[in-house]
Amino acid sequence: MKQLAARCNYFGECGGCVYQNISYAKELVAKKKWLRETLLPLKLKDKVFEPVRRSSEEYHYRNRLDISFRKTLKGEYILGFKPEGKRFTIQIDSCAIAKKDISKFIPKLRKLAIARLPEGYNIANLVVRTGDDGRVFWGGMGRRSLELAEKDYLWTEVCGRRIFYSLDTFFQANLSILPALIETIRALPLWNKKTTFLDLYSGVGLFGISLHDLVKRVVMIEESVPSLKLARFNVDYHKLTNVEIRPGKVEELLGSLAAGSVALIDPPRKGLSAPAIKALVKAKKLKALLYLSCNPEALARDLAQFKKKGWKIQKVMPFDFFPKTKHLETFVWLTPK
Repeated sequence: MKQLAARCNYFGECGGCVYQNISYAKELVAKKKWLRETLLPLKLKDKVFEPVRRSSEEYHYRNRLDISFRKTLKGEYILGFKPEGKRFTIQIDSCAIAKKDISKFIPKLRKLAIARLPEGYNIANLVVRTGDDGRVFWGGMGRRSLELAEKDYLWTEVCGRRIFYSLDTFFQANLSILPALIETIRALPLWNKKTTFLDLYSGVGLFGISLHDLVKRVVMIEESVPSLKLARFNVDYHKLTNVEIRPGKVEELLGSLAAGSVALIDPPRKGLSAPAIKALVKAKKLKALLYLSCNPEALARDLAQFKKKGWKIQKVMPFDFFPKTKHLETFVWLTPK
């Protein structure tokens, strides 16, 4: 396989990217193969799989970086990435897959972090984030340092809707591919004005807000306090009257809502918890279940449980949310038999 020159000086060291030295076309082929092999135990037919949807941006797409910062015993300051499984930190002054506003901010961040590091502290985990308007915020030193005032909330436009998020809330890392995902979901033959949409693990409300006009009612379930705060802000910003937010755990609230509903789950990288998957596989009263996963291994494990309980996997639709890295986002449409 022909090797290309990597755009990043730290390629091969920091461990974040693994595909900078091959073409994007070959990267997508490799990710398609990986996904197929990972889901092979499910014995799915070829027609179930759709091609990997490419990102419109191969580089400078990440709106968030998590950066390690530490002071050594010699009094030196190191700001950068910790390779997976390693104890040391790679010093960086730019990042080829971070949004350009973030990448340019890294040298300044180092100076700001040095100035802000409290006396007696030698290490901090920093979060740096931006949005569509190019403002950059960071935090990670001190209690509540990741909170933002309402006037500082970050935002992105997705299919004509402005969605706000903060430093302390989960939000998809690649903003450029979000419209393609939302348009794909909206095009599914599942929506009508009699439908209730359950946005499970709803975060700041991206999916509920993006689909509210297609359904009778949206119910968001989320247990993270910072995400709930932003979800309420987003609902109020759009003046939505058919959206309800319920704080709590999916496994505790799903039962009374499932009948005739379409549910979407977007769990953490580790996949569904044992109580959550137990509740979901039993929710045969759902009209459909949509599963968005950033971890094919966890997805394969969870889908096996659904398949065992009689659920049918209608479509597997991969989206390359993480160009140049080993990661792949996969969207799956399931129906109860």
